[in-house]
Amino acid sequence: MPSLSERLLAWFDSFGRHDLPWQVDRTPYSVWVSEIMLQQTQVATVIPYFERFISQFTSVSVLAAAAQDGVLHLWSGLGYYARGRNLHRAAQMIVANHNGELPRDIETLLALPGIGRSTAGAILALSHGDRHPILDGNVKRVLARFHEVSGWTGEEAVQKKLWLHAETHTPNLRVAAYTQAIMDLGATLCVRSKPDCGRCPLHADCRANAHGTQSQFPESKPRKPLPQKYTRFLLVKLDGQLLLRRRPPVGIWGGLWCFPEIDDDDEVGVWCERHGLTLTQSVVEQSPFAHTFTHFRLSITPLECVVKLSHPSVMDSDEWLWYNTSQPVKVGLAKPVSKLLADIANPNNREDTL
Repeated sequence: MPSLSERLLAWFDSFGRHDLPWQVDRTPYSVWVSEIMLQQTQVATVIPYFERFISQFTSVSVLAAAAQDGVLHLWSGLGYYARGRNLHRAAQMIVANHNGELPRDIETLLALPGIGRSTAGAILALSHGDRHPILDGNVKRVLARFHEVSGWTGEEAVQKKLWLHAETHTPNLRVAAYTQAIMDLGATLCVRSKPDCGRCPLHADCRANAHGTQSQFPESKPRKPLPQKYTRFLLVKLDGQLLLRRRPPVGIWGGLWCFPEIDDDDEVGVWCERHGLTLTQSVVEQSPFAHTFTHFRLSITPLECVVKLSHPSVMDSDEWLWYNTSQPVKVGLAKPVSKLLADIANPNNREDTL
């Protein structure tokens, strides 16, 4: 019987994906951007973000010279914003230390922020054809089923087994095609639920298929109840503008612009006075809504308050921004902030108005 890679390559030639945006005029830069965007994100979601990003940031040097706000603006809505910040920082390091060229040595590539072993392997395999195994989510699923590898794939011992299988099956020739093929197989046939095993080129000796255990592999991460957290957004209005504050560079929504947050025991009026503002109307509490992160759920209660300036200099720092919904500036916005700003700009599009 032909090897796994031979069968996979034959399938790929007929049924694989050959016209994705980052496969057209493929460069190490376009592959790198796509691989970062594809981390924990599906292809269909990534495509429009990738196209907008590449059309504005056409090269590593252009990306490196851009302001972080501009980078995060085009990343808004894609999630996992540390990826965007790391991409920007890595571009600056590539320009400063590598003459603007993405390193071809895998260890040097791994030293850049946001690039792990699988991403580095994919960049080098897809852009240069260098022989490096990969192990993204789709590949983990294919190999876990093919070999019936037990355990959650996030565990070190399980990952070690999967990396050994990935190394064994990666061919010496047509590495770029094989790398795309095994990712495509996991994305199109060997999917999480209801895999299409009848059309899979590997079904004849896939152990999970033989034993009818496809649904058991890979094993899911042990579930724990998501902790519930609470916050209150201050929708501070002044002459039709809303006050935004830049988040710290690390942590949730790092580097993005967000509404000021207030503790439950913090009086809105006191907060306003502390920041050189004076309430001119009663505070209006809106209905809370939920935003789910990977590790917790956040309940957000918007508090609308109209103010006037009492000490203008307090808001002069780069930490603050008066945002005009009718003439929005291009900055990175946290997803729930974008939602609220859209509701404010178009109150007829929602059931309750702010």
